[in-house]
Amino acid sequence: MGRRGACDFDYSMPFHVVSRCINREWFSRSEAQTWEIMQRHLHFTAHAFDFQILAFVLMSNHYHMMVLAPRANLSQGMAWFGRETSRELASSSGRINMTYGGRFFRSNIQTPHYYLNCYKYLYRNPVEAGLAELVETYRWSTLRGLLGINHLSIPVYEDQTLFNDVEGTLRWLNLKPKMEHWEAVRTGLRHPIFRLAKDRNTKRAHSLETGLL
Repeated sequence: MGRRGACDFDYSMPFHVVSRCINREWFSRSEAQTWEIMQRHLHFTAHAFDFQILAFVLMSNHYHMMVLAPRANLSQGMAWFGRETSRELASSSGRINMTYGGRFFRSNIQTPHYYLNCYKYLYRNPVEAGLAELVETYRWSTLRGLLGINHLSIPVYEDQTLFNDVEGTLRWLNLKPKMEHWEAVRTGLRHPIFRLAKDRNTKRAHSLETGLL
């Protein structure tokens, strides 16, 4: 049984973590340079804080990560990661203000079914943003490394979702979801503990409680 913390977090289950640049500006370095900085510091963070990184996607002005923190030290590890990446990104570009607009935000994903929906949300973000046609063609994602397309130095924990059926998983990830379903997951991730709102009209449980994005 996982340790419990604020908001009844279950540390045996993963968190979705997101952090945005200040004022929604872009990262101050190129995507390739920012990716290398993120990879290097995620490698250290995973080992120093015993994090199990499940997935990571770098966007133009923010990142998404799915991570397990079995020692219930997510705040400490992410504080270190945010401070060190902010420092390096700023110092190497001559930027005088901070990189991120505040603390990272986390949402605890407390069921395997919720995890699958959040997993697709994370890896489809670049596609929905118009940055790639397929999930596997977006370069700044752990998915390409797991597929052996790019070198990956982020120590990603075993991805059973992908490797149980690579072709089937890619087809599912590349299947465009209904916009209302996409927004439901996006809204759910704004809560400290992920949840799907009930249907406004029928007051019934959301269809994604049993379905997939």
